[in-house]
Amino acid sequence: MPHRIETDRLFLRELTLADERQLSMVLSDPDSMRYYPHPFSEDEVRAWIRWNIDNYRTYSFGLWAVILRSTNEFIGDCGITMQEIDGAQVPEIGYHIIKDFTKKGYATEAAGACKVFAFETLGMERICSYTTVDNVPSQRVARKIGMEFVRTFTKRIGNTDIEEMLFCATRD
Repeated sequence: MPHRIETDRLFLRELTLADERQLSMVLSDPDSMRYYPHPFSEDEVRAWIRWNIDNYRTYSFGLWAVILRSTNEFIGDCGITMQEIDGAQVPEIGYHIIKDFTKKGYATEAAGACKVFAFETLGMERICSYTTVDNVPSQRVARKIGMEFVRTFTKRIGNTDIEEMLFCATRD
């Protein structure tokens, strides 16, 4: 059954291939993707959406489209994915917000709702988020939703090793 998460200003719903154009506004934008090895191509955006559709089937969660309730406008993605960190599968909250909508608290609002969803609906005991050591805005979001810095680790993305910071929260 598809999940729909709602907050005061947002709702999150499953991504579809019809979201490709809007999602590319963040995933293909060089400024928005400065903490990634490179901005995504059209094929990579499509593959990202397909990966999430597979995640919905496998785990019943993934990254969801973030929609403004007031205008029904697509502003990014946010959700939970399983990530490999040092050989272990870890549930991780991730987010990408189109730059015209950043600095308005939407990433914090969406990520906070995903944290509540992870604990209350999925029954997870621990949820994490990770980001590059240079991505201070994402570190700030993790802290605002009650995550604490755990440690740094190295993640290989393609042929690139990236130093990441791991933040986690446990269920109360």
